[in-house]
Amino acid sequence: MPGGSLLTAFVSALKTPDLRKKILFVLAMVAIYRLGATIPSPGVSYSAINQCIDLAGDASQNSALTLLNLFSGGALLQLSVFALGIMPYITASIITQLLTVVIPRFEQLKKQGQAGQAKMTQYTRYLTIALGILQSTAFIALAINGSMFGSCPENIRDQIIPDQGALALIVMVLTMTAGTAAIMWMGELITDRGIGNGMSILIFTSIASRIPAEGSNILTNQGGVIFTLFIIIAIAIIATVVFVEQGQRRLPVQYAKRMIGRKMYGGTSTYLPLKVNQAGVIPVIFATSLLYIPSLLVQLTGVTTDPDTGTVTSGGWQQFISLYIVNQASWVHIVLYFALIIFFTYFYVGITFNPTERADDLKKYGGFIPGYRPGRPTAEYLQYVLSRITLPGSLYLGIVAILPNLFLEFTGSGNNQNFPFGGTAVLIMVGVGLDTVKQIETQLMQRNYEGFLR
Repeated sequence: MPGGSLLTAFVSALKTPDLRKKILFVLAMVAIYRLGATIPSPGVSYSAINQCIDLAGDASQNSALTLLNLFSGGALLQLSVFALGIMPYITASIITQLLTVVIPRFEQLKKQGQAGQAKMTQYTRYLTIALGILQSTAFIALAINGSMFGSCPENIRDQIIPDQGALALIVMVLTMTAGTAAIMWMGELITDRGIGNGMSILIFTSIASRIPAEGSNILTNQGGVIFTLFIIIAIAIIATVVFVEQGQRRLPVQYAKRMIGRKMYGGTSTYLPLKVNQAGVIPVIFATSLLYIPSLLVQLTGVTTDPDTGTVTSGGWQQFISLYIVNQASWVHIVLYFALIIFFTYFYVGITFNPTERADDLKKYGGFIPGYRPGRPTAEYLQYVLSRITLPGSLYLGIVAILPNLFLEFTGSGNNQNFPFGGTAVLIMVGVGLDTVKQIETQLMQRNYEGFLR
């Protein structure tokens, strides 16, 4: 629907019976997902969790747990049925995608088309269940030893899981793992029967559900002037992200004419799009996961940090890690985070976009880029353009990702996720929103063409 706005596309979709059913189905799945995020797991005391949240705030002192809690829509720190959210599936998908470069069997399946993709999806499901069991066990252990609610009084933390017997803990692990399987099933249903990518829509819903609470915290703690300033900054950030996410370099591609029988085929012109942000949000997730390792080492060695003063109780390398690497307000942490994002952007683009394979595909179907011979010269040109366009894409990802850390540095706030319009959250929300709107407009155009042909 050329020239149509987002509101026009949405109203037109609701007027179309088929699209209206798909949209209502997606909304129903989202409602079930949010309901499951509020249902407590068996053996968990919600009253104790609410006391901890009231005393310590709705955030963990662990940055990785805070990020996972954002992705789960606040369900993780409440230990609900859907506490794990969609993260086990995302992690499994990333692992299987990376393994296609290492394992020849996976690479063969990738080239087998729909049948191979179905087999890869099955492997991803199995790995998701395994990660669900592992992560649910780890989170329950963190809740028992107090690491999940570090600033909550010990007498209240002990009441979160009153029955710590083996049977009770096994039931909790199985419940959370079953919740992960249910989320995976709902995401696939949305993809098949709804509009857009189901997994992306569910994680979009989780992040969006946290924005009102975070905005309320900023309004309460910082005042109306700061809140208004944040709204202006948020609009500018979202507009910038939308602009860059839609930016692409279009390489012209010409297909040679071929005579088959008495008919002439080919001779058409098209383009090969290369996005500025070719890697998406994956480099940010990689960098965040890698920076979590030093924090885990500090916790395993028994080093503790005062959440109010930031004073570390031991010295040496542990003190350096706690003050400069784990501390998100430290400039060492910010620079290291920025550098890791740039590195992983080049790394991920390098393993997902192969210029040689793309040049061979063009040559196979009779296509070529004007001014460059098919084969190796085309591959070298694609590699040149890709390296040039990846640099601004990596800088853009790094700047957006460190915005919460800069907010933490300049305001002295206790948690970088109090700035809800930066980092991974805004990248995911804008990307999913743009993709969903494009799919709605595509389906509307198809129905307009069908009505015209009839």
